[in-house]
Amino acid sequence: MSDKAADRPAAVEKYGIEHIPEGDRHGTPSRVFTLWFAGNLTIADYVIGVLCTLAFGLTLAQAIPVLLVGNVLGGLFLGLSSAMGPSLGLPQMFSSRSSFGRRGNYVLGGLNWVSTAGWFTVNTILGTEAIQVLAPSMNFVLVASALVLVQVVIAVYGHDFIHLFEKVMSVVLGVLFLWIFVLTIPHLGQALAFVPPGASAATAALGSVGTALAASFSYLMSWSPYASDYSRYLPSETSKRRVALMALVGGSIASFGVEALGAVVGSITNSLDYFGSLYRFAGGSGVVAILAIILGAVAANALNIYTNSLSLLVLDVRVRRWIAVVAGGVFGLALALVGGSHFESFFENFLLALDYWITPWLAIILVDFAVGLTTSVSAVSARAWRAPTLLIYAASVAVSVPFMVPGLALPFPVGSLAYLFSGADFSYFISFGAAAVLETLYVYSRRRPSKGPD
Repeated sequence: MSDKAADRPAAVEKYGIEHIPEGDRHGTPSRVFTLWFAGNLTIADYVIGVLCTLAFGLTLAQAIPVLLVGNVLGGLFLGLSSAMGPSLGLPQMFSSRSSFGRRGNYVLGGLNWVSTAGWFTVNTILGTEAIQVLAPSMNFVLVASALVLVQVVIAVYGHDFIHLFEKVMSVVLGVLFLWIFVLTIPHLGQALAFVPPGASAATAALGSVGTALAASFSYLMSWSPYASDYSRYLPSETSKRRVALMALVGGSIASFGVEALGAVVGSITNSLDYFGSLYRFAGGSGVVAILAIILGAVAANALNIYTNSLSLLVLDVRVRRWIAVVAGGVFGLALALVGGSHFESFFENFLLALDYWITPWLAIILVDFAVGLTTSVSAVSARAWRAPTLLIYAASVAVSVPFMVPGLALPFPVGSLAYLFSGADFSYFISFGAAAVLETLYVYSRRRPSKGPD
């Protein structure tokens, strides 16, 4: 480990998607904890919690264990992905070239570019709406533009500045959200007694449980294509187990805590006016509550737009990283201005569709890394295509199609077997399992020694 390398948050990061040399490696696994802790104290998590009790049809007592399970599972995938960073020294989507090939990986890199832009858009819309709660007369376009500008500047400075910013936000946001929870304590009895219309306090419907599980797992797991972007500067001898644990614990605690808070406030206010109801509930601390929402949007979007720029570079677009950041910011702002007027359907459809491409990709890269097929050399020197792995990926998506429940009505066979889970979307679990099994079998078949002549 180099003793000379150190954080340089005041300098614009010099690397894009290149391999990080050992002499420039620095940091400890604890920075992974603070980054994913701050990055998940977000408004999107809060909205998921509110939806659990007011849209998905669960009581607070039913929602809490479901959210816990969803976040532990999602955090596990985030942790395993983060552990790849120190060993490879590469961004997450670049390293998957080893599995899919340089050009074969374009499809996955492109999907991640769209996904990061989508999350950037969602958080920009939510952050703008939160600001308008405090200042209703402020113009949506101007507020959204100002938010995007701040987030783009953070991402332009890059890796070390982002880690410093998230470290500060982990303390600031932790205190702010803890205070909001303290405000709910006198009302916990009311929250626990609330039963959503059509729901039962005695038993939870399988469809409701599945939908809440999907949403909570989906959100935290969806950070996995970002994970190594923020651990690739750690020295190569850094414990992979510690990195995985720090990411799992930091992300899961924050995401579960804010989702549980949203479920509590939703049960108390019985209002889908997410931020207005929170502001009114908090009373004299309303400004503090909305400030937490706004800063949470910025903390998450700093990660979204930075990873968005790296995903564009993985597509072999020949531009500087800062130009890629600005391009992503402009695109996300344009989407926010279009999506802001019909946010709720935009958010839900995007969130539920997100996992369709991520989970089978994640299964494949985790298997290849675990068996030692993925290295920094194999990723940098990857051939153009790896057809067998691409076929495994396609087959894994295909087998999950009958279990998909997308936000848009699509023809047969999409969703034709979703009734087995009472309409909940379990397709991503199925595609993950299929990809993991098929890729393991493929790897084993390649390594099995051929039978020599008698």
